[in-house]
Amino acid sequence: MLIDLTQLKPGKTGTVAEIQGGQEMIRKAHVMGVRPGKKIKKVSSHFWRGPQTVLIDNLRVAIGYGIAQRIFVEVER
Repeated sequence: MLIDLTQLKPGKTGTVAEIQGGQEMIRKAHVMGVRPGKKIKKVSSHFWRGPQTVLIDNLRVAIGYGIAQRIFVEVER
């Protein structure tokens, strides 16, 4: 099932499938370590469109809500 990062529940893991946006948006995601094929675990999210905290390769990263909406994750059921 393909969902965006904001819909992933805290504690769940998925694989980054796609990053939508322009070259600058994709570059920002790559700098944070978010690339297609990477395993990503959601640590926490803040209500009211706050940052989404994820774990990528043992590195915690806070991703803004707008960018998180453009990162699509494949979740295993």
